[in-house]
Amino acid sequence: MQAVILAGGLGTRISEESQLKPKPMIEIGGQPILWHIMKIYASYGITEFIICLGYKGYMIKEYFLNYTLHFSDVTFDIKNNSVIYHQDISDPWKITLIDTGSETMTGGRIKRIEKYIDDTFCLTYGDGLSDINITNLIDFHKKQSKIATVTAVQPPGRYGALEFDSINTYLVKSFLEKPCGDRAWINGGFFVLEPKIFELIENLDTAIWEDAPLHNLVAMNQLAAYKHSGFWQSMDTMRDKNHLESLWSSDNIPWKSW
Repeated sequence: MQAVILAGGLGTRISEESQLKPKPMIEIGGQPILWHIMKIYASYGITEFIICLGYKGYMIKEYFLNYTLHFSDVTFDIKNNSVIYHQDISDPWKITLIDTGSETMTGGRIKRIEKYIDDTFCLTYGDGLSDINITNLIDFHKKQSKIATVTAVQPPGRYGALEFDSINTYLVKSFLEKPCGDRAWINGGFFVLEPKIFELIENLDTAIWEDAPLHNLVAMNQLAAYKHSGFWQSMDTMRDKNHLESLWSSDNIPWKSW
């Protein structure tokens, strides 16, 4: 099975770093968040990737062009113009990098890779990590027999929550450091899709995946939701990036399934 990763957005809410590199190339623990996402999929046996490029996409191409170099001890023989790799520990991945346009919306990016898809495939964004079990997600999708499955998550609240005593309303009854937001289920990415979804994307440039295509799937009763109650975190801001970095530096790396 193939995994498609949307990696072409501008990342304006984390412009401190995205001015210099595409958002998926922002590092967590010394490696791009894109690498972490791919490692998650690979740990469940999915090693063929199609990456939708856009803003500064050449940097992602250059990263994978030199991927073996990043993970190997090497000897450069300058005189003979040769490179000897020692202890090559790079990953056995097949990666197709497609320039889907610098201004293209998410739906258009998906539409542009249609010819590279041969069957049911996974799709996710290039900025979110989770401890989701990809095998279980795919099995769930197959059992539902729908065109699309979206992973639904309940993100934690950003601030601590206070609960007050019912009688003495000035007395704090409980304090929750990270409450579960407003308990709403949201789109957590990590889709499983059938090729039929390409018929629902009409415009190559302006189509937004989260708009008409998903709304039409709902109207057709063809969108299933896989509810994931475990770890999930998007990297929208520097606060999110620093949080993921702190988890990586600790003994608690919930998304590390490899």
